[in-house]
Amino acid sequence: MIESQNMDKNKNTSAAVENRKETNAKTVIDNRSARTDSGKSLAKFDPLQRYLSEISRYRLLTREEEVELGRRVQEEDDMEAAYQLVTSNLRLVVKIALEFQRVWMQNLLDLIQEGNIGLMQAVKKFDPYKNVKFSYYASFWIKAYILKFIMDNWRLVKIGTTQGQRKLFFKLKKEKQRLIEQGFDPKPKLLSQRLGVSEREIIDMDQRLDGWDVSLDSPVKDGSDTGRIEFVSENAASAEDRVAKKEIEVLLHNKVSEFREQMTERELEIFDQRIFSDAPVTLQEIGDRYNISRERVRQIEKNVIKKMRDFFRNEIPDFEAYTHKEA
Repeated sequence: MIESQNMDKNKNTSAAVENRKETNAKTVIDNRSARTDSGKSLAKFDPLQRYLSEISRYRLLTREEEVELGRRVQEEDDMEAAYQLVTSNLRLVVKIALEFQRVWMQNLLDLIQEGNIGLMQAVKKFDPYKNVKFSYYASFWIKAYILKFIMDNWRLVKIGTTQGQRKLFFKLKKEKQRLIEQGFDPKPKLLSQRLGVSEREIIDMDQRLDGWDVSLDSPVKDGSDTGRIEFVSENAASAEDRVAKKEIEVLLHNKVSEFREQMTERELEIFDQRIFSDAPVTLQEIGDRYNISRERVRQIEKNVIKKMRDFFRNEIPDFEAYTHKEA
């Protein structure tokens, strides 16, 4: 009896081993059949097509479903409702991204990714009680995020930092082409009238669009070993120095205002007419005004300057170090 059970157990084990071998062999054959002799995949992997295939399984929502989901998001902070609103409108993002691709002309998935972020913002801001279709409302957020992405990445240096510049970025070339087709010369003055912006903005944007980023390490000309960076002046103040100087100027201005409150009327006039004046009056003129001698005016002026220095030393940290640096 025991021997019979052992035999059956051995048979089952052998069968399992054989089945595993057959499965492994089939896997190897399938893997080999999916590759060419050179070891490369027969079908090129396309992430865009894979993404489009994935989002196609989400059904579109009815107007009533959008309103109900929007209400749940706003009133109950329902993440499941937000998820449904986002996934059901992923195809809308692709449609809008395709409209911008003629401008971007690079990886479409970059635009889709930014548009999806805009879509999620639209879900957070959507008001279901305003009788506006969600897809219409979301399209503005999607376009805004895609547009900002393109503007930020068009050049190494941003070419549009304000909302007006971003609009001009897309309208300028289109309007220039429209004028050419109508037989007009697209001069800055005409473009500014058509687009409602200044000529300066037209010229600046035109130059930005036509120019290209140049590396400072690149040679001045073909075959040259001299890089552009060698012609950059090193004597110019750094950004840190300029900011520090601006800060100390603002601080000095504020402290001067405080110091003025501590002076008498006569000291204040000498301060304004002699010390802080681009065209200082003479000592005699001030002496005649207050019926005092020139020497007395000079003494008062000297005393005001000393009091001001002492005031700044007490009120401004490292004042001496700054004055020595400026000298």
